[in-house]
Amino acid sequence: MNTFEQFNLPKALQKALDEQNITTPTPIQEKSFSVIMSGKDVLGIAQTGTGKTLAYLLPILKQWKFSNTDTPKVIILVPTRELVVQVVQEIEKLTLYMSVRTLGVYGGTNINTQRNAVYEGVDIVVGTPGRTMDLALDGVLRFDNSQKLVIDEFDEILNLGFRTQLTSILSMMKNKRQNILFSATMTEEVDEVLDEYFDFPQEVSLASSGTPLEKIDQQIYFVPNFNTKLNLLMYLLADKDLFNRVLIFINSKRLADVVMEKLEEFFPDEFTVIHSNKSQNFRLRSMAEFQANELRGLLTTDIMARGLDISDISHVINLQFTESPEQYIHRIGRTGRADKNGIAISLVDPKEEEMKLNAEILMEKEIRQIPIPEAVEISDQLMEFEKSKLKSKQLTKIKKTEEKGAAFHKKKEKNTKVNLGGPGKRNPRKTKPRNRAVDAKRATKRKNK
Repeated sequence: MNTFEQFNLPKALQKALDEQNITTPTPIQEKSFSVIMSGKDVLGIAQTGTGKTLAYLLPILKQWKFSNTDTPKVIILVPTRELVVQVVQEIEKLTLYMSVRTLGVYGGTNINTQRNAVYEGVDIVVGTPGRTMDLALDGVLRFDNSQKLVIDEFDEILNLGFRTQLTSILSMMKNKRQNILFSATMTEEVDEVLDEYFDFPQEVSLASSGTPLEKIDQQIYFVPNFNTKLNLLMYLLADKDLFNRVLIFINSKRLADVVMEKLEEFFPDEFTVIHSNKSQNFRLRSMAEFQANELRGLLTTDIMARGLDISDISHVINLQFTESPEQYIHRIGRTGRADKNGIAISLVDPKEEEMKLNAEILMEKEIRQIPIPEAVEISDQLMEFEKSKLKSKQLTKIKKTEEKGAAFHKKKEKNTKVNLGGPGKRNPRKTKPRNRAVDAKRATKRKNK
């Protein structure tokens, strides 16, 4: 069995691993270690939950050398504030016996506090692209001594619309550096940025994009509407022994708050909701409570779908199906981690069946259908957002019918005109009037006779 001892890590780093009981490297950690150590640009393709954070941190920290400088030697960019906090915590645990100053920077907090922390001196900066760019444009954060740039969850950074900030940071950095990029999927936009800014990064691939996670039992319920989804959700969560650590995904922040009210009614103080409208302190506190088993579940938007490492999630429930098939894989990847099995349940209404089909095509695997239990009430009541969609659909249909009707009536009116045909079929009343001069001449002749 492979251990981290094969990497010949410094004693201080190995001791930190031993104290965390981290003994066996994951496949992506094994495959990427020597490539990153070579100094070449690296593109790592690996699914979520495969240990990507340690995959780049361990070789970086093995090469660590003290230098008398206050500007960062390593820049690590991640898509969300929660992931910044998580990566900073990982670095602090790994560098417990090393002299490394780490700082996390992200929006939603006082930028002046972060400015002062940068001025005090920092070795590794972990940040979201937006706040990192703001500090760099202000001249506070300098990249003069930056030797390595790590971009984690590269595809998600681009997906969230941070391409401008990312390319601005790249243009400000010196050319002589090592680029280490990790992405769960390869998209056209990822390829474009790679072609424009990087020189032939060596690819380390653990699994192709869209490969199903074999340790996850994927299940699906077909339901007619959102209220029935809520009834089914409450029915499932009533089994507290089975559904003991649950992550529930929903697409809308507004709907998330509606569902949270229902959860609080049925299961007081057992669940909480996290989305971008919640304060940073609330989000971090909620995650900490969930990790410490003080909460049975989290309800969230896709802010939690990528990169965050929350252990021992028993079930992922998609209350709404995601429009992106890749995002579906990231969502369900929150369970079935660290050699454990997991269950992913999706509640799909008729409007979402095409999205489900796209995910199955990407995975090349059909999701197993489960019948709705008889005890679950099938509601015929529509939520307001469903009514508005239905009304919009009906108005579109009526408009098309009216346009078609107007054209039909116009054509029908045209068709009522008599087809005069040849001379023998003409209606004399419809014939063209004679020339008045000719008629007057003939009348005069008749009178003279």
